[in-house]
Amino acid sequence: MKLLRATCFLWLLTLATTSQAQTPAKGFVYTDTNGNKKKDKKEKGIEGVAVSNGVEVVLTDKNGAYELPIGNDNIIFVVKPSGYKLPLNSKNQPIFYHIHKPVGTPANFKFKGSAPTGPLPGSIDFAVIPTIQEDKFSALVFGDPQPYTLEEIDYFSRGIVKEVEGIKGISFGLSLGDLVGDNLDLHNPYIDAVQKVGIPWYNVIGNHDMNYDAVTDSLSDETYEANFGPANYSFNEGNVHFIVLDDIIYPDPRDGKGYWGGFREDQLRFLENDLKLVDTSKLIVFSMHIPLKMYNDAFRPEDRNRLFQLLQRFPHTLSLSAHTHLQRNDLYGKSDGWLRNTPHHEYNAGTTSGDWYSGQLDENGIPYSTMRDGTPKGYAFLHFNGNQYVIDYKVASKPASFQIEIFAPKVIPFKKKTSAGIYANFFMGREDSKVEYKIDNAKWKKMEFAENFDPNFLGILHKFDHSETLIPGKRPSNPEASSHLWRTAIPNNLALGEHTIEVRATDMFGRVFTQKGGFKVAALEK
Repeated sequence: MKLLRATCFLWLLTLATTSQAQTPAKGFVYTDTNGNKKKDKKEKGIEGVAVSNGVEVVLTDKNGAYELPIGNDNIIFVVKPSGYKLPLNSKNQPIFYHIHKPVGTPANFKFKGSAPTGPLPGSIDFAVIPTIQEDKFSALVFGDPQPYTLEEIDYFSRGIVKEVEGIKGISFGLSLGDLVGDNLDLHNPYIDAVQKVGIPWYNVIGNHDMNYDAVTDSLSDETYEANFGPANYSFNEGNVHFIVLDDIIYPDPRDGKGYWGGFREDQLRFLENDLKLVDTSKLIVFSMHIPLKMYNDAFRPEDRNRLFQLLQRFPHTLSLSAHTHLQRNDLYGKSDGWLRNTPHHEYNAGTTSGDWYSGQLDENGIPYSTMRDGTPKGYAFLHFNGNQYVIDYKVASKPASFQIEIFAPKVIPFKKKTSAGIYANFFMGREDSKVEYKIDNAKWKKMEFAENFDPNFLGILHKFDHSETLIPGKRPSNPEASSHLWRTAIPNNLALGEHTIEVRATDMFGRVFTQKGGFKVAALEK
């Protein structure tokens, strides 16, 4: 470890001694009319497009030209304007950046980063392609694919990607970090998997995508940058401005070990410079990996407060995160440091890996991988209309209408009280959601919010723990209290025979979902 730190120090020293004043980065943002990804003489530049070096953000002039200061560790990128699309490489990755690292990544890193990039090109040009931009559009969101092995890449490919392969009517996809699980050589197999969806795909860095060899946070994303481009960037679609930030500080400054949720000063300066150029009528969608909610001191409070200050001007905002392998919809108010009267919504998305590819195997040999709050693995669709949005969670291998899972005993005793209850796990719910039930044709009644373990998930654990033979698949993690579970007692005046339970729930967007279940009332045999 001492040798590693010494080597990194020498690399940083080399970087510092070569960081003398350089010729600035220059170039054009232009309309690529013939699609060859090169600026031809007849192709015109576009005025007023933002370009960044990762900190400063400038707008192109009337000829589409820009100029930015540059150091020896920069990624220059264009902020895609609405009404345009970006060219794609063969893997459906948007082409919007240029890596400038004359010294390259430290040679002693376990996983390969950027090779020395050589002299700065005379002109760094960015192609954009005009398109019909609708105010209404949709995006596809993956939380934590996180495969640790090629076998788990296969689970991800067959269990998630295959279901959305060739999907139509979706503008782009976005993965919210932990693209892989520590083995950064799996980045390319992950890229090969998601490119089959057939749409442009953006990514967020996660704590399992980092270079743990790094001795300073600014170097912890070297392999990610080589494979995906900048870890901090933004783009526009419709009337929405998307911002992606690396919110993992590594090593943790408190003890030099592990990581902490938060931002470096240069990242916050990029965010400030970026937002200065954004109209306040836009919806700001902020995408990261670690959620802003400070459970167990997981996020540095001063950084969250700084973020909230920068977002204060904007009446329409949304945060997206993953990391927890749970699903939550959190609202931040003034007691949390949010500075507007209308709360800020953070969607902490359920994951495509679920509970880390655990649980029994389905008929195709893919783990069910229900998350420990009872949310089945899946993915989300974000539907935008101007600066408004709606989120749909889609459970993998289930119909889109499957938004609630009901638990009830299979049989209860006739005319006797029971301590058992009826539970409803409303996957996109939160404590203030309206959840009701009825038995048979009775009137609708309110269910009570129950921050507790999901009984269906407990049943999965019991199968593993009570089995006298090994069950194919990996035992799931231990349960965690669900933030979207409701309960009601079972009446003791029901007739003998089969009974139907129906649950209906209203989400935070005002939409109503229903699900049916059932149980039997029986008398003890004498």
